[in-house]
Amino acid sequence: MNQAEIRKLIPALRVSIAAKTRRFSNPKGPEGRLIKMRSTVTKLIKEERIELRYHRADEARGYAERLIAEAIRYGDCHRPTMELANYWLTEKQVVHKLFKVLVPRFKDTEVSYTRLHKAPNIHPGEMYENAVLELRGNPFPPLESRTTTRNWIHNILLEEAFREHVELESKNEQKQ
Repeated sequence: MNQAEIRKLIPALRVSIAAKTRRFSNPKGPEGRLIKMRSTVTKLIKEERIELRYHRADEARGYAERLIAEAIRYGDCHRPTMELANYWLTEKQVVHKLFKVLVPRFKDTEVSYTRLHKAPNIHPGEMYENAVLELRGNPFPPLESRTTTRNWIHNILLEEAFREHVELESKNEQKQ
């Protein structure tokens, strides 16, 4: 099998995954890290929005994207996909949610299935960044404001002041 044929077997992720080594330490070693990733992916699918450290959220996002892509592509009748879902999702009801709720929601989607937002650090001086990882189309209010602030009074006043400043400069240049 050549490279092009192999790529057809694996669905492309809709999120860019950085090719960097991640140095996460875990007292239980690599197995402990996978256990932590499994619990993070399970919690994401179950709650649809979670808050955690940025690097862990970034890594868990790739696993969640792959899991949802495989579930959409092959469905719940495909044995390897079911094994994958049973491995990554530690709770049985979350496996059902993946196939019965999320697959119909995302089957016609052209963008990524998740969003990753940087969150403010609560404690000043904290060296780790916080993040919010969420599934698109979740029932919660949006984190990013989509309202325009152009018509707020202070923005109108600033815009008019800038316009007057530009006019004054152009008049001064014409006099000289």
